Amino acid sequence: MTPEKAMVMTTGLAPDGLKFAVLAFLAGLAATIFSPIGALFGLLLSGSVLLFYRDPDREITTEGVAAPADGKVSVIRREDDQLRVGTYMSARDVHVNRAPLAGTVQKVTHKPGGYKLAFSKDSDNNEQLHIEFENFTVVLIAGWFARRIHPYVEAGDEVEKGDRIGHISFGSRADVLLPPEIKEDMLAVEKGDRVYAGTSMLAHGFKE
Repeated sequence: MTPEKAMVMTTGLAPDGLKFAVLAFLAGLAATIFSPIGALFGLLLSGSVLLFYRDPDREITTEGVAAPADGKVSVIRREDDQLRVGTYMSARDVHVNRAPLAGTVQKVTHKPGGYKLAFSKDSDNNEQLHIEFENFTVVLIAGWFARRIHPYVEAGDEVEKGDRIGHISFGSRADVLLPPEIKEDMLAVEKGDRVYAGTSMLAHGFKE
């Protein structure tokens, strides 16, 4: 278990959440020297940070392929013999990502890149983290404001569907390259649909 995953399980917050919230609060207190509004701003900012880094427990769907992220489906396309389904996470969404299926992590690869808006077509060239399993891959993509991708797993780790596998700070996208057996008529979502990590189903009729 990585230190990041251990922190999530013990604090209920994604890594760095508590640290950033405390820093925001302390900055607000320091600002009271110059303005009484500073303390209020610090409290509001601290609360916003805690809200962003929240990590609620989820009841994981027992059927099909689970969504890896909270947000709106922004990408559905075929890439060779696999379907790619991407979910755009806004700043209001939970940003802890979950495994869409059970499996063993084969490889975790960081791919450097740009920082375009996560919902734009150009975001395909953004910084990415590829978490490869036996027959599917989760791709975490950083957005223009999200500059840190935190994996919770490494090669050799075995995960169950719905397990936490990583998070991205402040807005981003999470894609799944589905197993080759999954065809278009098995998809349970279309572009614009809202999904929730672990609880929503991206595709049905697939048995692990």
